[in-house]
Amino acid sequence: LAAGWGSGVIAAWATSGSCQLVQRTADCTGRGLSDVPGALGDDTEELLLDDNTIQVLSNASLLSYHQLQTLSLAKNRLELIEPGTFLSSQGLHVLSLTDNLLFTNYSLTAAALSALPALRKLDLSGNHLTENMVSGLVWNLSSLQSLSVARNIIMRLDSSVFTNLTQLLELNLEKNYIFEIDRAFDGLRRLQRLNVAYNYLPCIVDFGLTRLRVLNASNNVIEWFLAQESDDLFELEVLDLSHNHLLFFPVLPRQSKLHSLLLKDNDICFYRRLPNGTSLADVTVQFLLIDGNSTNVTTVSLWDEVCHSNLSVLRLLDMSQNQVWYLPEGFLAQMPSLTHLKLNQNCLEMFHLTEDGPLDMLTELDLSQNRLVELGAEVGAGDVLPNLRLFNLSTNRLQALPPEVFSYTRSITTVDLSRNRLNLCPQPAVAGKAERPPCVDIRGVETLTHLSLAGCGLQGLGGHPFRGTSLTHLDLSDNPQALSGDLGWLQDLTLTLRVLSLRNTSLSSSAVDFSTFHSLACLDLSGNSLASFPTSLGVLRLHSLDLRDNCLLALPLEVAWTPLGSSLREVYLSRNPYNCCTLGWWDSLQQVEGLRIPDGREVTCSYASRTLSPGALPEPVAQSCRWQTVNLALFYLVLALPTCLTLLTAVAVVFLTFKQKLLQVLKSQCGGSSPY
Repeated sequence: LAAGWGSGVIAAWATSGSCQLVQRTADCTGRGLSDVPGALGDDTEELLLDDNTIQVLSNASLLSYHQLQTLSLAKNRLELIEPGTFLSSQGLHVLSLTDNLLFTNYSLTAAALSALPALRKLDLSGNHLTENMVSGLVWNLSSLQSLSVARNIIMRLDSSVFTNLTQLLELNLEKNYIFEIDRAFDGLRRLQRLNVAYNYLPCIVDFGLTRLRVLNASNNVIEWFLAQESDDLFELEVLDLSHNHLLFFPVLPRQSKLHSLLLKDNDICFYRRLPNGTSLADVTVQFLLIDGNSTNVTTVSLWDEVCHSNLSVLRLLDMSQNQVWYLPEGFLAQMPSLTHLKLNQNCLEMFHLTEDGPLDMLTELDLSQNRLVELGAEVGAGDVLPNLRLFNLSTNRLQALPPEVFSYTRSITTVDLSRNRLNLCPQPAVAGKAERPPCVDIRGVETLTHLSLAGCGLQGLGGHPFRGTSLTHLDLSDNPQALSGDLGWLQDLTLTLRVLSLRNTSLSSSAVDFSTFHSLACLDLSGNSLASFPTSLGVLRLHSLDLRDNCLLALPLEVAWTPLGSSLREVYLSRNPYNCCTLGWWDSLQQVEGLRIPDGREVTCSYASRTLSPGALPEPVAQSCRWQTVNLALFYLVLALPTCLTLLTAVAVVFLTFKQKLLQVLKSQCGGSSPY
């Protein structure tokens, strides 16, 4: 006995042959079985036979399993299920037959499935089935609630395919070749979830599945989506039409419970106003619907049809990656509950914010990668976007923002202003000009924690641009003229800043003082011109440090024993011209427990115009480096010793040669007696 999952649960573990038994589940996954094991216990309720080599389920395969409720045979080589296979297991609720070869004998397999009156969930994905085969396999399964026939070769669906599946709640048809659906779902009156993604549907017209809650029609070639012109209440909650070819905003049901509308990556545009000033307010388009011998013409306005749909509970609208260059008047007013609005990667040139407007509930607004030159706002005593938490304005053409716009966003935490031509306040006065240059003022925005100003062309930051904020993440990368001699303008963030990016900011001085940033955990100094390691980093307790693409010849030998070395968990070091003969620091870093160098294989060093790997220096190079790093005093002593010996020898020779004469000279000079 062993403790199981959950409070007070005890699970009985055992093995039978190559299978594992846990309570009433027999797990025989990936055991190389070619047949169903027959001695796993007659009380088995769940039998998992995935990833084996079973080709046939015979009439006798499941005779021992009268209590079976779940059977999984995914990823076998199953070609045939004999008609009497399930006669002893008619209580089966869940059957998975994915990734097999059921197309070979589908008619006999269909007869076997018809003996399962209680089957609720069936997965036939990946069996090379056509629509006719699917129809035969599920014909008598009126109890089914969930059916998946994904990854087959279904091309066309009509009303005959799912005729008897009156209890079906969920249907998965993704990744087939479906190009036409002709009333195939009319009989599925309880259907709630439908997935037709990754097919070849050109349009969805006369949509009338009122009970459907979730429709995923993404990744098709849909150009039009038209719901029935009806006042009936649709249960639809989620509609995914992303990654299609929609030309216009979809014509949605007039009454629905839609809370998520996904329209990403289409060709949607509004046509009431064209860029040349032409008005198309009264222009309509006519859809010709041909059904057998009957013809129906539906007239739709190009721009205001959305106004006839009740979108009062819509919370998520994703229109990113389209061709929207403006929003019609009153478009967002139809969505008072909107919390997430994604309009990135469009052609917007202007976006207007108003007090007490339709976006009061918005928590996320993404306007990145547009052509915005102006962000309009009526800033007064009231709040603008009072619940906004994330505001992405990156990659536009903004040079300024409305004054104090962030002062009225009471909940803002994340702002991305990167890739705009902006400067931070305060800005110094320009000589000869009465007005100061435009700038963005974030001072006093207490809720702001994440700010990106990458690639904004910031110049000579000074003063206290971050006073009154509690930033934890700050990105100043790709601003070559942003840094002046020190980081004094960052001192207001010394207690809160945890992540700082100074990548590609032309930082060259190792004297820059980081020691006051005690909370800093991640620092990016890559893409600069540092020739030596900033000594102030040694006292920090960073978790991640990026030094890539600088001019470093070496790191301090003692870096591994500093507070930085003990806290560091990740360091990037590649693309620096390290000296192969000063790699003691590299060896010490290798010994630091828990430290990762993700780009370690890319780190190189230089020796005599050769580029080598620090971890695999050739022995001749290592030996040469050892000679080069020997003690210089000893080296000079060795050089001076022969010279000294030569001089001593010369003196001795001269002395011995002229010894007699020298003695006589000394005697003659000093030989006279001295009186006492």
